[in-house]
Amino acid sequence: MGDILLTLSVPALILSSGLYAVLSTRWRRAHPAPPSPYTRQAARLAGRAALTDAGRIVDEAYGTLGGLYDGRHPGTDAEQRPARATAS
Repeated sequence: MGDILLTLSVPALILSSGLYAVLSTRWRRAHPAPPSPYTRQAARLAGRAALTDAGRIVDEAYGTLGGLYDGRHPGTDAEQRPARATAS
């Protein structure tokens, strides 16, 4: 008798776990979880970091090439300063 109960308990366990999986899936489809705030926060922080990096890159580029936009040449600016200081 013990062997028969053990033999019948295996299909009963499989059937009950399958039924639980089906009902759990249906319930989750009817009641979806709200989006996680951590993913939104992570996206905002990543956006801020990207803007900070872009601003730093633009500032460095303007510092390096700013003389070209102002009409000065970066190499001649350093050479003209001592000449102005000695001429004054």
